[in-house]
Amino acid sequence: MQGSMDRRSFLAAGAGLAAASLTEGLPQSARGPEIFVPAGDPVMVASHNALPHALPKAYAALVAGADPVDAAVLGAEVVENDPTDHSVGYGGLPNELGEVELDASVMDGTTGLCGAVASLRRIRNPAAVARLVMRHTKHAMLVGEGALAFAKAQGFKEEDLLTPEAREIWMYWKRSHSEKDFWLSPAAEEIPAHVKRWFGITGTVHFSARTKDGRLGACTSTSGMAFKLAGRVGDSPIIGAGLFTDETGSAGSTGRGESNIAVCGAHTIVEAMRQGKHPTDACLVAARRVADGTRAAWLKKPDGRPDLDIIFYAVDREGRFGGASLWEGNRYAVADASGARLLDAAFVIAKKG
Repeated sequence: MQGSMDRRSFLAAGAGLAAASLTEGLPQSARGPEIFVPAGDPVMVASHNALPHALPKAYAALVAGADPVDAAVLGAEVVENDPTDHSVGYGGLPNELGEVELDASVMDGTTGLCGAVASLRRIRNPAAVARLVMRHTKHAMLVGEGALAFAKAQGFKEEDLLTPEAREIWMYWKRSHSEKDFWLSPAAEEIPAHVKRWFGITGTVHFSARTKDGRLGACTSTSGMAFKLAGRVGDSPIIGAGLFTDETGSAGSTGRGESNIAVCGAHTIVEAMRQGKHPTDACLVAARRVADGTRAAWLKKPDGRPDLDIIFYAVDREGRFGGASLWEGNRYAVADASGARLLDAAFVIAKKG
């Protein structure tokens, strides 16, 4: 423990951010008490949407001896197949033209190999396709029509990924996002709550896995920003940004991908762990870089603070784990010998009030 200060106060210490430096005054180590994981216990850290179903299933496979990449992909597939999660796979929210485009990546810490697909259409499980890119080709990434052709050659079936509910959300967005087009804008009270909650959403699922003997693997999968420009690719399929794994540790992220690409977030976290930092402290390094790098006026709130968020996740080869984000109030998922649960993420910027 860091003295007698309670965790929330400690994490928020120094978070009154000046315009010149958003992270000025923050402590170098801003996390809660050390979480000890006995040697030999498998560990998985994941984004919050891995619960309640995906993480327990993936962790059970890891405990049973599954390869860490396979366990991570298994978890991602559970979310990709869930039509109620509109940020990943089947049921994901489409681009502005109404087409669901998916991105995913995997990386194996033991071999150093990686695989990714981007702008993949009509295939609901991009994580599994990314794994085949890693294991069956000499490439690291396939995109667009090439990724689709590869997936079909591997036996994946094309299907319409735009579910009725996702289509409803998209159509309300088309009608309401501009008053200068030829759509009749719906009245605010006409838009159902289950639709409105998805406007402006970015969403992804990430899993980083550590086996009982310390091998590491990871997977990140997403449908990207809702209503994005066709062909937009975020950080999720970019090795070193949305995901990075080696023999030191594994890290990934969810949130505004463009901001994470600019700081090579996942690679930054693993390098910080290589230098001896706890995974949570390493995640905070990346989060601070995003905060300090948010300088464009259109990315800021009126008070000068970032109008975006990113959550980082990490586990090292010893089995220590952690998570951190720009803003206070985020949570991440973990599964170990104590079970699957949500934990509060460390943060760089405290919410006002």
